[in-house]
Amino acid sequence: MTRIGMIVPSSNTTVEPATRRLLIDRSDVDFVCTRIPVHAIARDGSGGSFDIATMVDAAALLADAAVDCVVWNGTAGSWLGADHDRRIVEAITDRTGIPATTSTLAILRACRAFGITELACATPYTSDVVEAIVAEYAQHGISITGHHEWGLTDNRSFAVPDSAEVAALLRGAMSSGGQAVGLICTNVDGAAVAGSVEDELGVPVIDSIAATLWWALETAGAPARITGAGALLDQADLRHRATAIVTELRERTGCDRTTLRVDDARRGLHVDLCAAESRAAGVRSIQHDPSLDQRGLDTVRWLDEHRRVLVQPAFTEPPFPPQALREVYGVCAQVLGPVERDGDVVAWLSAHSMTEREWSASDVEAVNAARDAVSALLDQ
Repeated sequence: MTRIGMIVPSSNTTVEPATRRLLIDRSDVDFVCTRIPVHAIARDGSGGSFDIATMVDAAALLADAAVDCVVWNGTAGSWLGADHDRRIVEAITDRTGIPATTSTLAILRACRAFGITELACATPYTSDVVEAIVAEYAQHGISITGHHEWGLTDNRSFAVPDSAEVAALLRGAMSSGGQAVGLICTNVDGAAVAGSVEDELGVPVIDSIAATLWWALETAGAPARITGAGALLDQADLRHRATAIVTELRERTGCDRTTLRVDDARRGLHVDLCAAESRAAGVRSIQHDPSLDQRGLDTVRWLDEHRRVLVQPAFTEPPFPPQALREVYGVCAQVLGPVERDGDVVAWLSAHSMTEREWSASDVEAVNAARDAVSALLDQ
């Protein structure tokens, strides 16, 4: 049994029922909570006790319950700063010996797992708090493309609007576009509407409660996938590990970009969008471009026919990659590595170079190692 210890704002009435609902089919996971004083949300943090000492004392109480991780289930770090939360995490672990995390750190991890650099922001907060969130997320490479807020300060009032109003809040935030929409608050139940809003908008919902639960499970070393509550809980565990695989592949080969494309209908993944990507500094992302029918590409058809690594030091002979890859994204050489499952090519890795280059035997060895890692990941 994995037991998560949660520090919850005293006036929050959403975290516990929402988390309980998300864990309804997880008999292997339990959670316990303790509370700290939080009554209102203000930019200077004056509405709550967000200091380290208060957090550490609360964590010490949770430690008495032999929890496997401690999580501050509140998003104050989104405007007070992620460094503020990191200091809390360090102090909690120093005091209790238990790994710890926070909602803000979980949201940032979720954005990284999904490759989100352009986020629409939905909150119940006032505009000055939202301005601070915009500035903080920019420090982490995440541009807030647009935001929509209720303009409230009293924390209890955040939980009053019903699911239809929460969905409207998310829609309003997405009016200016974005790669995902984030609901930044753990007293608004975005997880309850995430699936339906994703179907409508066509982008992931990064809900604070769902992100916190996902990263708490990861921190505790427990299986982190939960189905039926939106893309984050269904896909983030795979995307997080896949990102580590393609990052290692890029570092081993010294190339400019690595990607992984996966077909997995159970998780809502399709090869027309990358499940994971790693880029060198200054290299343009390809992760959220769905413009090409990947299965129709000559290179992918070659993979499906030959079932082995395709090495292309230059694009002087077939199979030729799509024109967009060369002219829009500047790729001049690549290696592709197919991943099979049940007799089908269900995924492939790409290593891209912005210059023509010879790919060494060690480069191909790195691709094959990454293929094995992806295969093991898909089998989990």
